[in-house]
Amino acid sequence: MAIDLRGRSPIADWFVVATGRSTRQVGAMADHLRERLGKGGVGVQIEGMPQADWVLVDAGDVVVHLFRPEVRTFYQLEKMWAADALPPVEPATPRGRRAVQGA
Repeated sequence: MAIDLRGRSPIADWFVVATGRSTRQVGAMADHLRERLGKGGVGVQIEGMPQADWVLVDAGDVVVHLFRPEVRTFYQLEKMWAADALPPVEPATPRGRRAVQGA
C-alpha cells in the first residue's frame, strides 16, 4: 500500500507499507530494496534488520515499512496516516538544501 503524504508531512512524500510472511522474508525484502535502490543511485538507511519484525527503509522522500503480519496489524500505520487523520502542513525545504532568503 502506498500512502501519499505530499503536503501533509515533512517526514516524506510517500510511505509504502508491505508485509512479509516471516522475519526471514521481511529481511530479504529489505536487502532487495537496498540492492535495487543502490543500483539506481539512491542511498538508503535501514532500521530494524536484526529482529526484522518491522524494518524501515528510508530512501529520502519515500519511506518503506516492511512488517510481519502481526506487527502490521498491531501498529496499523495505514489507519494512523489516513487522509482524514492528518491536517495539511506547510511545505518543507527539500532535504539537503538551504532556504533561499527573499525567495
